[in-house]
Amino acid sequence: MSQAPIVFASSNAGKIRELNELLLPLGMSVAAQESLGVDDVPETGLTFIENALIKARNASQHTKLPALADDSGIEVDALQGEPGLYSARYASMNNAGSGDVANYELLLNKLIDVPDAKRTARFRCVMVYLRHANDPAPLIAQGTWEGVVLRKPTGENGFGYDPVFGYEGMNGPSSAQLDKETKNKYSHRSKAVKLMLDMLATASRQ
Repeated sequence: MSQAPIVFASSNAGKIRELNELLLPLGMSVAAQESLGVDDVPETGLTFIENALIKARNASQHTKLPALADDSGIEVDALQGEPGLYSARYASMNNAGSGDVANYELLLNKLIDVPDAKRTARFRCVMVYLRHANDPAPLIAQGTWEGVVLRKPTGENGFGYDPVFGYEGMNGPSSAQLDKETKNKYSHRSKAVKLMLDMLATASRQ
């Protein structure tokens, strides 16, 4: 396994911060693609895996470094999995503004008449690692975090849909109310990162 620095194929400050917090205890870190002059690439895939590969390949092509990328979103059962793949641009695709607040406000509006028992949802994260841009055997890890969509946003931590995602039911805290240590114990991204690290450790011994 190459010991070259790893570029993280994202310009999402929340994701970058969260990933480096997860890697810190292991003595690892990633460089954000933006710091290396890499721009975002259109996410034209039809699955989380395809989009993660598109992003990782773009970052690796531009930097000539190994690349790590993730694609993630929230899947709501009452909406047949929406917003899913389109979580980050949910509001803009529906002409309802843009950004985190617009995204979760649109979600809450769509669920306004859905009873508590039917508000089940999950965060999903798919993470890929490419040794180089043409890597024929990328490593792929996946993590999920089961919960519900709350009726109103609460909490100031996190990003994205964290203020409306309850991981202990409708009366529990939102993920935006959790401290970093607790969130990193349960989150979809932490589960994917841990699986990826196991894969990288195995690969380094081969």
